[in-house]
Amino acid sequence: MERPHSLWHLFVAFSALAMQGFGGVIAVAQRELCERRRWLTPQDFVELLSGAQVLPGPNVCNLSLMIGDRFFGWRGALVALAGMIAAPMALMLALAWLLGEAANVGHAQEVIRHALAGIAAVAAGQIVGTVLKLAAPVKDHVLGWPACVALAALAFGMMAWLHWPLVWVLLGLGSLTCAGTYVLLRRRTTSKGSTA
Repeated sequence: MERPHSLWHLFVAFSALAMQGFGGVIAVAQRELCERRRWLTPQDFVELLSGAQVLPGPNVCNLSLMIGDRFFGWRGALVALAGMIAAPMALMLALAWLLGEAANVGHAQEVIRHALAGIAAVAAGQIVGTVLKLAAPVKDHVLGWPACVALAALAFGMMAWLHWPLVWVLLGLGSLTCAGTYVLLRRRTTSKGSTA
């Protein structure tokens, strides 16, 4: 594994990451941090992302804080977060100004609406791609692949169709999953200890 050379290197990396991943930074983050820069293993990435998802706030901002902290402590956390939000914020302010200026020009609103629909389709595709990439480390999970897929489908159903808030899905299903994983790991450890 490699690591960023400096705080500036960390800032530039997260700025580049943020500007590549409009609407789907997690897919880009996985490719950049694990495959291209090799700062994290896929397993490390999944673990950090899992932690980032249960904390309040945007997942990718939480992830950038955690990765920055891992390499440079609190300074790294601040620099990684600044890299993640500075360039997109400047771009969004410029786009907001441009849209405000163009709002009353001809068919601008319809063109903008169609452009945003296209962007939404791309973002959805990125999310599906990320799920498929991040599913690879799950095959080695103690619960087994079928149970993990069933739990993911159950969590999706609870939020999409039953409209349960994420916090209740995490507390309920997440707690049961953690308890089940603990029991299975404990059994595995106990059985290895008795055979040794």
